[in-house]
Amino acid sequence: MDVTSRQFSDKAHQALRDTVLQKALGHIEEGFVEARKNAAANLPEFEELRDRGRDIRAHVIEHLGAYLRQFEDQVYAQGGRVHWARDAAEARQIVAEICAEQGARTIAKSKSMVTEEIELVSHLEAQGLKAVETDLGEYIIQLREEKPSHIIAPVIHLSKEQVSETFHEHHQIHGFEDKLTERAELVAQARSVLRETFMDADVGITGANFLVAETGSVVLVTNEGNADLVTSLPDTHIVVTGIEKVVPTLNACHTLLRLLVRSATGQETTTYTSFLTGPKRPKDANGPSNFHVVLVDNGRSAMINTQNREMLHCIRCGACLNHCPIYANIGGHAYGSVYPGPMGAVLTPQLAGLADSVDLPNASTFCGKCEAVCPVRIPLPKMMRHWRESEFEQHLTPTGMRFGLGVWSWLGRHPALYRLVQRCARLGMRVLARNGWIKALPLAGKGWTAWRDMRAPDGESFQSQWAKRGKKEPA
Repeated sequence: MDVTSRQFSDKAHQALRDTVLQKALGHIEEGFVEARKNAAANLPEFEELRDRGRDIRAHVIEHLGAYLRQFEDQVYAQGGRVHWARDAAEARQIVAEICAEQGARTIAKSKSMVTEEIELVSHLEAQGLKAVETDLGEYIIQLREEKPSHIIAPVIHLSKEQVSETFHEHHQIHGFEDKLTERAELVAQARSVLRETFMDADVGITGANFLVAETGSVVLVTNEGNADLVTSLPDTHIVVTGIEKVVPTLNACHTLLRLLVRSATGQETTTYTSFLTGPKRPKDANGPSNFHVVLVDNGRSAMINTQNREMLHCIRCGACLNHCPIYANIGGHAYGSVYPGPMGAVLTPQLAGLADSVDLPNASTFCGKCEAVCPVRIPLPKMMRHWRESEFEQHLTPTGMRFGLGVWSWLGRHPALYRLVQRCARLGMRVLARNGWIKALPLAGKGWTAWRDMRAPDGESFQSQWAKRGKKEPA
């Protein structure tokens, strides 16, 4: 997985200065946060469902091998094929070979974060194939040669005007010369252009929200009709997904679907929930003749015996992104990974290496909101803290920070000196304050006061108040 997370600091500062991006990110609160809140409030058993969802995911990962073998057996029983990919390169090669076997020229794709992770489209294009994203958001960023900025809303960073400019630039070759300004018109134009892809495609590629071991079914959850066209019109359907997406039964899948949709978009259910089980049967009106599932490991099995094991429970709803104050201010591209936000801060170091993504686990206020809204209760702050500990152990922390933490640790072992330094610091901060606020804090880095003033210490310290309380109240 190609990441540019080393540029996180620079990209974050650019994002904060981008007025168009800041306006676009302002829609997260109403579009996702409030919608999820209302959906949860309207379902009395929502918290109970979260407990059940957590237990289902934990059970699956504990018995992952058994459920994957059961899923494989069921897929073969239904007439499909399963392929195992140890890493991104092997996954790309498998998909390219299937396309070559079918003599494919045009490929219609539905939205899939795993195909973004393994950089599948660019690989297929290098093989001379035409691969077109048919999810509207993914189609727009493909035209713009960008990465998705959100795992469920890939163009959340763009304005309507930017989309209009993009379509005007790229759709003239399709006979559309007028620049459109209305959303409905832009959607209609995209639909018209993409219709050619659906009709011409030799192969359809999708991801999967869930894989049902009990039946060998692939479950897709979408709000656009493109995924159903991708899976039904081409003669070959290829599913590319992570090994952790398997669930035991249809009942377990139903529980997770109720959590996924409410947490992701605030809906009771999406417009389309499709259960795809093998290739078409003799009496089926449509569907693919060839059905392939590519199960991608790419570092996932290595997570099972680590302290980040629970990250494999993730059902990719995006709720942690939507509620994260860091993501809400800088968007997804600053993270330099297809997996941004709190979930990306845990997952990206695992998949790409901590050295190349060391800033991401530090991009958190540790407010805990991500864990509070996670539908399967993943302890994201705890896992980010584990990565910070690994960062320190591997000497990836900046020298200045290591020195500062070392001094802090030494002072902590000398209580009297610690209290003296604390008093001096408190007095110094009061001297720097103007009307109770500090505009610049020496030795602490400009990040503390670059975007807001810092409140000066007021009144007595906690320790002095505790000492007085101890004298007044018997232990």
